[in-house]
Amino acid sequence: MDWSGCALVEMDPHIHSGAPVLRGTRLPVSAIIGNFEYGASIPEISEWFDVPRDQVRAILSYFEEHYIAGVVR
Repeated sequence: MDWSGCALVEMDPHIHSGAPVLRGTRLPVSAIIGNFEYGASIPEISEWFDVPRDQVRAILSYFEEHYIAGVVR
């Protein structure tokens, strides 16, 4: 998935081998998405990873807008 349009995400080859992470952290966005898909709530994810709820919501929104039924838009 192309995260280049999301200002909250950065990809640096020196951080998690270039995997998309929440900007300024080492938290992979896949951790946010995966936990949400597994059933964790936004408040839980925010607490577990010490990330503001609005950032969790923004990551999930971007993902939902750009990834539908396995097709990346």
